Amino acid sequence: MSRPVKSPRLDVFDRKILAILQRDNTTPQRTIGEAVGLSAPAVQRRIKRMAEDGIIQANVAVLGPTALGQSITIFVEVEVISETAEQIEQAKSQFAAAPEIQQCYYVTGEADFILVIVVPTMADYEALTRRLFFGNNNVKRFRTFVAMDRVKVGLSVPVER
Repeated sequence: MSRPVKSPRLDVFDRKILAILQRDNTTPQRTIGEAVGLSAPAVQRRIKRMAEDGIIQANVAVLGPTALGQSITIFVEVEVISETAEQIEQAKSQFAAAPEIQQCYYVTGEADFILVIVVPTMADYEALTRRLFFGNNNVKRFRTFVAMDRVKVGLSVPVER
């Protein structure tokens, strides 16, 4: 789950810094400063503020799932029977706790959740479905889409206005 974000006050420097960090968050602050026209300490202060405000939510390494034996990406629509607040929160917690689920979205429309899942084999996915869907009395139905190719994958957010 994401942290609440304070009302962002982003100027052109902040946006340029964010664009650089989204490409490579290991870029030295001195290099960022040279690219945007600020000193390294000014860049450091801005990055710290944006992290405290929840604009920068994490500094992570993006891993190639195939290199780690997680070669199958699956998208799943999940429809629940009851949408009481308590049962939706239970589903959110259960989906968030499953390491195979990379992303989970609570959505509008026919489906209640959209999940992005990575697994090494279809047998592993079948076991996951038994655990999360067939073993859950509140799951009405689920629909599976297996990715044939990873054309574009990322979490970059456009920063330019």
